[in-house]
Amino acid sequence: MKALVAAALVLFGLPALAQSPQEAKPLEPGREALAIPYEKYTLPNGLEVILSVDRKLPVVSVNVWYHVGAYHEQPGRTGFAHLFEHMMFQGSRNVADDVHISMLEQLGATDLNGTTSFDRTNYFETVPTHHLETALWLESDRMGFLLDAMTPEKLATQKEVVKNERRQGTEAAPYGLAREAAWHALFPLPHPYHGDVIGSMKDLDAATLDDVKDFFRKWYAPSNATLAVVGDFDVAKTKALIEKYFGSLPSHPKPTRPTVAPVKLTKPVVIRHEERIAQLPLLSMQWLTPAYFEQGDATADVLATALGTGKASRLYRRLVLDKQLAQSVDVTQQSQGAQSVFTLNVVARPGVSTDTLQKEVDAVLEDVRKNGISAEEIQRARTRFDTRTLAGLQSIGGFGGKADVLQSYNHFVGEPSYVAQDLSRYETVTPEAVKQFAQETLSPDSRVILHAVPPARKQAPVEPKERR
Repeated sequence: MKALVAAALVLFGLPALAQSPQEAKPLEPGREALAIPYEKYTLPNGLEVILSVDRKLPVVSVNVWYHVGAYHEQPGRTGFAHLFEHMMFQGSRNVADDVHISMLEQLGATDLNGTTSFDRTNYFETVPTHHLETALWLESDRMGFLLDAMTPEKLATQKEVVKNERRQGTEAAPYGLAREAAWHALFPLPHPYHGDVIGSMKDLDAATLDDVKDFFRKWYAPSNATLAVVGDFDVAKTKALIEKYFGSLPSHPKPTRPTVAPVKLTKPVVIRHEERIAQLPLLSMQWLTPAYFEQGDATADVLATALGTGKASRLYRRLVLDKQLAQSVDVTQQSQGAQSVFTLNVVARPGVSTDTLQKEVDAVLEDVRKNGISAEEIQRARTRFDTRTLAGLQSIGGFGGKADVLQSYNHFVGEPSYVAQDLSRYETVTPEAVKQFAQETLSPDSRVILHAVPPARKQAPVEPKERR
């Protein structure tokens, strides 16, 4: 589930194939109710299909994942997966320019969108049950015949749209360029994560029509896609419709996921950035951590929650409440397919330096390295994960709904109904495991430290103080 949240971080920031599938563990007693009924099969052309009936409402979610994201791009050709997130709505052989969205909206579609991450690109809509055939036809037409309608003019228009999105989300956003500099330090070239999901202005300018067509032919074939249909539908009729609209699409060899060596930081990287947009200083620390579902990923989740989620968390209590040095605290484990990132952000109060914040943060981290965290903090984190996951499953469509959940687990572990097994990962996290993770992974010598500080203003420095 958490990969779905991470995937939303398109601008800072959820493989050609699913990650090496883990063996699906049997459900623990009492967890059987978390299993999502589904059927999975593959068409002769390689398209994978997941069907899950849910009759609570007379609607159906159609959700397509292409197993391609920024990870699959080459240096000098970044931003293509995200560019296609836009291009896929611009018309195909049998769909006129710019009417894909309006056609679905006229049918009463909701949760209509697309998103891009490092690991996949997805497209989804929820329609009334009697309009399922139209939704399937629209998805099949752009999967099979997008290039028939692609023109230099359309490409130029969408390149400008994406470039403007980059301007708003990175170049003109508070701390945007500072965060980008830190990300580049975490993932130096030629690592494919270096360009982030949005790509660079230079690469977008250089992209030719032939470049993007070749990218589409390689990665957007049925053999590299999964279609999920979730909701109130007739299974036999839906299978016939899927065969009708997708079964005739030509087959292509399944593309090979790039092999990229993990990055390892052996010394701290300190970046001091003059912040021109935000008004308050930001201290950010980032570490490279295990990939999604690898050993240590769940431990990182628990520690991030204990450090920065809620008023009872350690950093919030110390920096915001007790010493009143910080405006906000945010700690996350951004789980990703190749390598994850543990990020700690603290925005200072006026007059507080990022160096002062770093001393306080380091003191908290050192305490965790020596003593771990309490069993109560771990249980509080588990409760949050359970609540968030189960709340997401109340909806069948949209980003993070049941269809997206089935797709995410299928993509990363090869088992769509993996909710119970996912949540069980957190039940194995212990105070000792957290302490070991903090010692070995969150080392002071293997991090990127960003000080994003606005130009100096005449202001008396603020010293730490204890709350009375």
